[in-house]
Amino acid sequence: MKFPESWLREHVATAAPREELSARLTAIGLEVEDLQVLGEGLGGVLVAEILSCEKHPEADRLQVCQVATGAGTVQIVCGAPNARPGLKAPLATVGATLPGGIAIKAAKLRGVDSQGMLCSAKELGIDADASGLLELPANAPVGEPIAAFLGLPDASFELKLTPNRADCFSVRGIAFDVAAAMGAQVSPMAIPEAVVTSPAAFDVVLGAGADCPRYCGRVVEGVDAKAASPLWMTERLKRAGLRPISPLVDITNYVMLELGQPMHAFDAATLAGPVGVRRARKGETLNLLDEREVPLDEGFLAITDGDRPVALAGVMGGFDTRVTDATTRVFLESAHFAPDAIIGRARKLGLHTDASHRFERGVDPELPRLALERATALVLEIMGGQAGAITEAVLPEFLPQPKPVALRRARLKRVLGVAVADAEVERILRALGMQVSATADGWSVLPPSRRFDIAIEEDLVEEIARIHGYETIPTTTPTGEVRLVAPSETRVADAVLRRQMTGRDFVEAINYAFLDAATLATWQLDAGAVALANPLTAELGVMRTALLPGLVAALGRNRARQQPRVRLFELGKVFHLADGAPRETPRIAAVACGPQSAEQWALDDREVDFFDLKAEVEGLLALAGARAEFRPDGSPWGHPGRSASVWRDGQRIGWVGHLHPRLAKALDLDGEVVGFELDLAPLATRDVPRAGELSRFPSVRRDIALVVPETTPWAGLEASLQAALGGLLREVVLFDRYVGPGLESGSKSLAMGLILQDVSRTLTDRDADQAVATALEALARDCGARLRS
Repeated sequence: MKFPESWLREHVATAAPREELSARLTAIGLEVEDLQVLGEGLGGVLVAEILSCEKHPEADRLQVCQVATGAGTVQIVCGAPNARPGLKAPLATVGATLPGGIAIKAAKLRGVDSQGMLCSAKELGIDADASGLLELPANAPVGEPIAAFLGLPDASFELKLTPNRADCFSVRGIAFDVAAAMGAQVSPMAIPEAVVTSPAAFDVVLGAGADCPRYCGRVVEGVDAKAASPLWMTERLKRAGLRPISPLVDITNYVMLELGQPMHAFDAATLAGPVGVRRARKGETLNLLDEREVPLDEGFLAITDGDRPVALAGVMGGFDTRVTDATTRVFLESAHFAPDAIIGRARKLGLHTDASHRFERGVDPELPRLALERATALVLEIMGGQAGAITEAVLPEFLPQPKPVALRRARLKRVLGVAVADAEVERILRALGMQVSATADGWSVLPPSRRFDIAIEEDLVEEIARIHGYETIPTTTPTGEVRLVAPSETRVADAVLRRQMTGRDFVEAINYAFLDAATLATWQLDAGAVALANPLTAELGVMRTALLPGLVAALGRNRARQQPRVRLFELGKVFHLADGAPRETPRIAAVACGPQSAEQWALDDREVDFFDLKAEVEGLLALAGARAEFRPDGSPWGHPGRSASVWRDGQRIGWVGHLHPRLAKALDLDGEVVGFELDLAPLATRDVPRAGELSRFPSVRRDIALVVPETTPWAGLEASLQAALGGLLREVVLFDRYVGPGLESGSKSLAMGLILQDVSRTLTDRDADQAVATALEALARDCGARLRS
C-alpha cells in the first residue's frame, strides 16, 4: 500500500515528525518498506508562464523562451519538447538549488543568455517523469512558490502489509492504527448523500448468492468527460503510485485508495439493463479493458447487462462498456464480493489488479454505499451532472456479521506477561474502531465490519500488544519441563540420509513443490497431477508428481553455467490425486552428470554411469539394514536397458538409471544424466538392531562358474542360493562375467565365490562339497544353470 504522508495526516492529526511516524508504523506491524521524500529544498522554484518560444540560432533542439515570473520576464533556453507559449511550468530561478545538488546559475547556452531553468517533475524530485516540463494547470498563479502550490514537501510511504490486514489497504484504514498508536483521533469524515436530480436508474439482480451479497449502483447524467482532474487529486494519485488517466477513472481510484472500496465506472449508454451478478458460463468470453479477449467458466463471477457479461467482478471491467471522452452518462458500481469468489481468478488470466488484490483479502461489506456517495460527490464537483438514486440489492443472510469477542483481563496478563491498565486497554480498542463494554472479568469487544481478522481472544491480545508496544513487554525465559522425544529405532532419520548423500559428494537442492504442467507432460509424469486453484504464476500451475524433473532442471541450469560435474540430491514430497484428494508422498532423489570423481591425478577420468548411482541406492538401503533388488524397468523417462526399478522385500520403492535420450534432447541436456528416485517410507524402515552371535569357527570358500541364460538376473541366482543353503551361506561374491566364444548364443558365464560358515563347528571338506552340490541342484532347478566345464 503506497500513499502520501500529507493524505494520511489529513485523516489523523498528529504532530509526530516523519521519522517517528515511520518508526511507529513499523512497530505496530505496518512495516514501512520504502519512504521517499518528495520536493524538499525547492526554495527559489516558482510557477512561471512561457510567453513566447523562438528557435535557438545555434541548436535545432533548443528554444529561446520568454518566461513570466510574476515579477517580470526572464529569458530561458530550454530543450524540453513540450515547451510552448501559454504553458505554465516550474521555473528554478538563479540562486536556487534543486534536489540532487544542481545549483542554478546564469549561463550562456550556445551563445544565448539563460536566466534559470524550466523543470521537469524528475528535476524537482517529485516523480520519475523526465520526458518534458511538468505541466501545471492553466489557473496556476504565476509567481507562487511551487512548493506551496503543489503541497510540498511531502513523502510517499509504501507499506508491506500482511494478508490479514486488508483494512489497511486504504488511507482511512491506516489512520485508525496511527490514531491508536499516537494517542490521536481520526478526523471525522462527513460524506453527505447526493441530491437526486435525475430519474435515471438500472435495476440490479443478484444471482450469485454468497459470492456477491451486496451491489450498489447509481447513474449520473450530463457529466463532462473532458473535464480535467484537479491537481490535488492527480498529485495524490501519483504519490500513491497510480498514473492519472481520466476524471472518472481517477475518481474511482481515489475513492479506492481513500476508503478501500474498489469501484468501476460504466458508460451507461452502452448498458440496457438490468445489471446483474452471476457465475459465468463455460464457453462465454469477455473483452477486458486491456483489449484482451479471455475465456470464462463457472469459476469466474461476471457482471452482466441483461444476460451479457460486461465485466469480470472484482478483477477488471469490460472494453465494450468502458468510459471514454464521449461519455455523458455514467453508471457507478460499488459492490461487496466474497474473497473466495475472487481469489486466484486474476492470476488464472495472468492479471493482477488493485481491485483483485483487495477483494481477495476482504473488503468491508458495509462500505459500498458510503464509497458510492463519496465518488458521486467527486463526480458532481469535477465533472458536473445530475445524480440518480442509488439502486442497492442486498442478500442480508450472506453478509458477514461481526461477532462480539470476549477478552479476559487475566488472560491478557498471562499471555503478555505484563499488566495493561484497564483504561489503556479500552482506549486502544476504541481508537481502533471497536465497541467495548466491560464485563466481570474483562471486556466484550465488537470489532468493526472492516476487521475480518478479529475472531478470537488472541486476536484482541495481539491488538493490545502491538499498539501498547512490544518493547514494553518483558522478555522472560520459558520455564517448565520439556519432554525429550527419543528418535525411533525403526526408522532411519532424514538427517542420517542427508549425511550419507553429502558424504558421498552430493549437494542438497531445494526446489519448488510446483511445476509447469508442460514439464510433467514432457516427462510423462502428468497422470494424477494436482492442479492449483490459485497458482503463483502460470508456469507453476501443478504440484510435482516426482522430484526428478525439478532436480534435472537444476542440473541443467548448473551445466549452462559451465559446471561440468554436477551431483544433486533432494528430500521432499510429491503429490498425487488419490480418491479425489491430494496425497503427499515423501521421497529422496539424486541426479549426477559429468566425471565420476573430481579432477585429480590418481584416478582415471570416466563419466558417471548406472553402476555409480546403483551403488548410492545400495548404500542408502544399507543404512536400514536391507538389500536392494534391481529389475528391468519400462518407465518412459528411463533409458531402455540402462535403467531399473528398485525393489525391497518384494515391494517396488523406486527407479534408478540413465534418462531416456529422447527426454534428454527435449530438455536440451548435453551428455548423460543418471539419477534415482525412491519412496522414503519403505527405504527408511528398518528392524530394531539386535546383537548377533559371531562365529568362532573359520569360514570356507568354494568358487564355482555357471552358465546361465543371458536373461537370468543376478538377483534370482542370489535368492536361489540363499533359499538352498540358509544360514550356512554367509556371503556370495560375483567376481567374473563372461560372454563370447565358447558359450552358446544367449548364454553368459558367471563366476562366484560361496562363503560358508557355521556358528557351532568347523566345516569339513565333505560339508563344503555337500553345500556346493545342494547349491548347484537348486540353481539348475530354479534358474536353468549348469556348471561350466
